[in-house]
Amino acid sequence: MYGVVLDDASDFDEWRTKARALLLAGVDPRDVAWQGEGLFGGVALPSPRDIALPAVPRTFLDLAAVVLTHSDERRHAVLYRMLWRLTHGEKGLLSIATDDDVIWAHTCARQVNRDAHKMKAFVRFREVTTEDGSVYVAWFEPAHDIVRCVAPFFVRRFTGMRWSLLTPSRTAHWDGATLSFGPGASREDAPTDDALEDLWRTYYASIFNPARLKVDAMRREMPVKYWKNLPEARLIPELVRDALPRMQAMVEKQATVPRKKITPLQKAADDAPEGSLAALRRQAQDCRACDLWKPATQTVFGEGPAHARVVVIGEQPGDQEDLAGKPFVGPAGQLFDRALGEAGVPRDKLYVTNTVKHFKFEPRGKMRLHKRANAEEQAACRRWLAAEIDRIRPGALVCLGAMAAHAVFGASFKLMEQRGQWIGLPDGRKAMATMHPSYLLRLPDPAARERAYADLVRDLSLITPELV
Repeated sequence: MYGVVLDDASDFDEWRTKARALLLAGVDPRDVAWQGEGLFGGVALPSPRDIALPAVPRTFLDLAAVVLTHSDERRHAVLYRMLWRLTHGEKGLLSIATDDDVIWAHTCARQVNRDAHKMKAFVRFREVTTEDGSVYVAWFEPAHDIVRCVAPFFVRRFTGMRWSLLTPSRTAHWDGATLSFGPGASREDAPTDDALEDLWRTYYASIFNPARLKVDAMRREMPVKYWKNLPEARLIPELVRDALPRMQAMVEKQATVPRKKITPLQKAADDAPEGSLAALRRQAQDCRACDLWKPATQTVFGEGPAHARVVVIGEQPGDQEDLAGKPFVGPAGQLFDRALGEAGVPRDKLYVTNTVKHFKFEPRGKMRLHKRANAEEQAACRRWLAAEIDRIRPGALVCLGAMAAHAVFGASFKLMEQRGQWIGLPDGRKAMATMHPSYLLRLPDPAARERAYADLVRDLSLITPELV
């Protein structure tokens, strides 16, 4: 009988080295006492056989690395037996779901993984002030030796602070640059409280929802054995006891009236300039609410019938619009006109404008490349759009692109999911959003461009004759 002692019973590399030596010497698993006395029980191993070891599946090595952190003392022997079988005619061992060794190994792996999940969820660091600054210390009692595999998670999560994780089997320490491990510690080595825990308990109590309380499910996910290390645990019995009366009080309380949804355009209407549509156009030429006027050639105001029944809202002028002072006259405008024609909608019946009235660009040699207006620039310009709509009083709005859609519907609107349908607005109007023609021009795939163009025509065809 050969006795094998491991310095670190959970270390995969050390186990693999010893197991390989036994395997090369042809030692049967029944002749090995793992963690027995002496490196090999004082008995010299037979000379290694001059053979090449058969390849072992990577899945077994990964499984073994996890199982070795389990607390079952049989783990070294069972894994060596599985290794022996894999290299002695049972290559498909891991695929035999009913094999006792395979079942045992996977059961151990699940228990280790669950223990690691609980450690990530229920570790609570407490601040300790030292001469070198704050160090955060946590105490945890895992069922298995999982500190080595879980510590990198805390390094990623708390990279910017120094911490120590203490367990009975081993400890982990992060100094902000290096992760190191040490021997096990005791509960007395860790702090029991810190200055922030009262604040944390107040927060926990405030978010506790009695209507969603399921005690059995809570105890399954947060077993009582972990409570002693959780600062919020002392609140749980009282919160559970008071859950039913609190829930009844919530039911009996008068329902609150939901606040009326106000779109960005409605908010801008309060600050909209006064005057006729022609007066607005003149005033907009002198707008200095943001810096877009400085490099732009001119303000590009809306264009169309003063009492149009449909207002089409684009995003912002392009290079040619900036030079001409009119919306939708460049390549995107030409594509828009073509799509309107195929949809049977006369452009001269529409009032066409943009969310932003100045051309924002980035110089590239002699070219001026379009650049999207930021949120502040969009908000500064929205008062002009609100004033245009207020003077025209259309029955319907058509938004081209996400910028226009967000101005009308709000930031939660999802253009590609909600496009091509009329939606009622709080002010009684209806509105629809579709793709901006410039989006089609940017599509590199001709087939995708054709499909998107067909969708655009289909959406614009919803502007029926009775609307215009």
